[in-house]
Amino acid sequence: MKLLSELYEGYPNVEIKGIKINSKQIKPGDIFVCTMGVTADRHDFIDEAISNGASAIVVSKDVEASVPTIKVKNTNIELRKLASKFYDYPEKELRLIATTGTNGKTTVSQIIQNLMGNDICGYMGTNGIICKDFNEKIVNTTADADRLYMYFRRFLDAGCKYLSMETSSEAYFRNRLDDVYFDIGIVTNITEDHLNIHKTIENYVSCKKEMLNHIKEDGYVILNKDDKYYEEFKKASKSKVITYGKNNADFLIKDIEVTTENTKFILNYQNKDYEIESPLFGNFNAYNLTAAIAAVVCLNYDIDEIIKKIPKLKQLPGRVEFLNYNQKYDIVLDYAHTTDSFLKLYPVLNKIKRGKIITVTGSAGGREKEKRPYMGKVVLDNSDYVIFTMDDPRYEDVNEIIDDLVSISNKNNYERIIDRKEAIYKAFDMAEDNDLVLVAGKGTDNYMAINDKYEPYSDLEVIESYFN
Repeated sequence: MKLLSELYEGYPNVEIKGIKINSKQIKPGDIFVCTMGVTADRHDFIDEAISNGASAIVVSKDVEASVPTIKVKNTNIELRKLASKFYDYPEKELRLIATTGTNGKTTVSQIIQNLMGNDICGYMGTNGIICKDFNEKIVNTTADADRLYMYFRRFLDAGCKYLSMETSSEAYFRNRLDDVYFDIGIVTNITEDHLNIHKTIENYVSCKKEMLNHIKEDGYVILNKDDKYYEEFKKASKSKVITYGKNNADFLIKDIEVTTENTKFILNYQNKDYEIESPLFGNFNAYNLTAAIAAVVCLNYDIDEIIKKIPKLKQLPGRVEFLNYNQKYDIVLDYAHTTDSFLKLYPVLNKIKRGKIITVTGSAGGREKEKRPYMGKVVLDNSDYVIFTMDDPRYEDVNEIIDDLVSISNKNNYERIIDRKEAIYKAFDMAEDNDLVLVAGKGTDNYMAINDKYEPYSDLEVIESYFN
């Protein structure tokens, strides 16, 4: 809590308990910042904010209000500066590790936390905010500034000195991270995604490259040397570049072997070979793990001590996560929702499957229509049977989404069941001994986006309900 006079000189000693940009979430004592969204002007919700108890408002227009009103030139910029000041500049105290890229952000970010320990390193991203003191879901991969700086402060108060965080392309596009600087920046890979926001792959890459402008002068940029955009990112980097991959990299990956028990590979660093046995399945997880190791080494951790911790890593929720309810077939929960992620996932499943592969999946509405035919073809080509269903349809008709998914394949090894729970149940009903049921797309999400609402929904809860 702070006084308004501490935040803005010359204003009254009104208590400010929090910062909000959503008028519906205002509680007595909050300050309401009227930011300008892509489709919303929050000046339109001043009356609602005040009726809900706002103690003050920050505006960029001339308004009349019954509470102290601070007028600034740009409320979006002011939000970041206000939040930083309100929470006592937490971004300057934490050592920040940022991971961006199309696939692997969540996995890399959480591996880093697990290697360092959740008592000293926090995690923020798709799976929420996590450290030894809390484990909570959050709305966006990278939060708006009113919550972002609050989370930073909570991690510090919990004793964290480091924060491993996912940074989405949308966060850079929306300027949420403009005043945040990182000790380490990791780029996992770039494939087409989120073109509903960025419109072109060039715009998407440009937003990803924005992270390079937020690395501290003495920081490191860690790049996947095998990615097609490696040279472009290396050229744009102003900090020291560290590479990983199979191609003459600083952290060189060799001889990957995927078994039903683990993933083995040789990691060569500074001309020394290290034998890695990881419980994380797949070639792509050899890359994710190596990126995480590189980051922790750049933070001056001893590589021998890091490698000792790898066999104790746990499979991350919603990432090639095997679920066991004593069923006679395998169940894998995975977040795969792009062509590239499925292309990387199925080779792993093919190595460990014992029978048929049955896939339950869909595609999100309101975005990336162009990717659907190619993603659908990959799923149909690599599955013995597919049940297409809803996956955050928003305002789109699910049948039309499925039409897109099957549009360029000549296979008919599928059916459509719109209700996702029914689709999952049907897959389990038809699964025979030793088959593998892949439930893909939602991972550990706890909502279904239908029209403009986020309805409570969880694949994991649905799966559990089938067996209980």
